[in-house]
Amino acid sequence: MKLLDLNDVRTFAAAAEAGTLSGAAKELAVPPSTISRALTRLERHLGVLLVQRSSRGLSLTDVGQEYLQTCRRALRTLREGSDLIESERSQPKGVLRIGCPITMARDLLAPLLKEFLKRFPDLRVQLEPYASGWDQEPREDVDVFFKLRAPNDSLRRVRPYPGTARGLFAGTAYAQAIGTPAAPDDLPAHRCIGSGVWKLSRGKSIVKPNIPFTVVTSDPQINLTLAIHGVGICMLPLWMARWPEVRNQLVPVLPRWKIEPITLCALFFGQSRLTPKVQVLLQFLDEYIGTEKDPRLRQKWGKEYFTSVTIAPPLG
Repeated sequence: MKLLDLNDVRTFAAAAEAGTLSGAAKELAVPPSTISRALTRLERHLGVLLVQRSSRGLSLTDVGQEYLQTCRRALRTLREGSDLIESERSQPKGVLRIGCPITMARDLLAPLLKEFLKRFPDLRVQLEPYASGWDQEPREDVDVFFKLRAPNDSLRRVRPYPGTARGLFAGTAYAQAIGTPAAPDDLPAHRCIGSGVWKLSRGKSIVKPNIPFTVVTSDPQINLTLAIHGVGICMLPLWMARWPEVRNQLVPVLPRWKIEPITLCALFFGQSRLTPKVQVLLQFLDEYIGTEKDPRLRQKWGKEYFTSVTIAPPLG
């Protein structure tokens, strides 16, 4: 059986209230013919006559009177449901579960949670950090899952954020004692701190040196500490390397070569509109990530610290 069209039900209720096709048409801002067709469809669907049409207007049949009362209750319930959803959108409630790299939880989310919970006091946040060096798969019980690389295929929607520009740095003690490489191919001969593949580019030249890391770690805070203590060369976010308290203790390495930036995206379910608690989180983070209000900055904001959103246009 074909599903009932709620728009036809709303039209019937408006026509019954107005008493004429023209009155209902004016109320709903549609032609009278649209009202007439909607009433005919509804009567055919139900298999009963709801309205008597005459030159004097519309009059309800007995069954039409009874059906109108039912429609009014149903439409009122729908309005109440819509009001509840809108209330949830402005002040969402419940637990918001967030999966993200440890570095994001520590350097970005933790400093912002006080303001976020101040705006949305009925929400509770459950952080599920993971080691950023691993390409984690989203968990089904997490509302929003942040990844450093966008998945090639996902059942979830993807919302990109500005990426993080990076560079190579050594502590001043290391640079003075051992020196710095003149070219990317010299990196394997130096003590390096990091993980994965370092991809460097200059114009059309792309180099991926095979580096035997002295210390393997994906945490930029650990990289920074080891570099300052003279352990070796590491890769750091530019915003971190230029913190006022550390920038004089670091020396740029291969500054003419560009390092592959870190990308960031949020994965979440929702085929049409976002759930209220996810929507307010993503909109809140839009205000901070990659802007002059980004909590990872401890100095004057610079566009060179972050990359443009290039994965896909924002959603939601």
